[in-house]
Amino acid sequence: PQKKQVLVKYSGVNSTNYYLRQMSFQRSDFSLEILNTSRQDGQLYEYSVSTGPVEEVHQIQLKVYEPVSHPNIQILSKEVANGSCTITLNCTAEQGDDVSYSWDSQANGTSGLCSGNSSFLHLSYPLRSTSISCVCTATNPVSSWAVTFNPSECSSE
Repeated sequence: PQKKQVLVKYSGVNSTNYYLRQMSFQRSDFSLEILNTSRQDGQLYEYSVSTGPVEEVHQIQLKVYEPVSHPNIQILSKEVANGSCTITLNCTAEQGDDVSYSWDSQANGTSGLCSGNSSFLHLSYPLRSTSISCVCTATNPVSSWAVTFNPSECSSE
């Protein structure tokens, strides 16, 4: 026999919430809110609707994500040659589930210079250029943070 945990039972105008401190059921729109969500709440849920002798069963997969923490940019390598500076950067967030990274430019005219869709950015620019400003954005389905890198003539920033 298959056992299921019943959260809320609704019949006609009456409802019974078996987890009063953990769940909030709204009769007006049949929504169910899990209060103080934790990772253990991420699972497969089922709800059924009975009309006479017919019962429809629906399944919903709930995913719980840890928000992204503020990312940090680390210089992995730096080289000055032929009047250019070449830097490899790595942008990482210490916390967060399913984090994706993107790079973009904050300054006009340097849009292609700072573009990328991974945590790494390989940046090469003329030493005389001082208006370069690259932004790394760390994103997941529930949050997003951005941090800016301002190279200053290939200094040790």
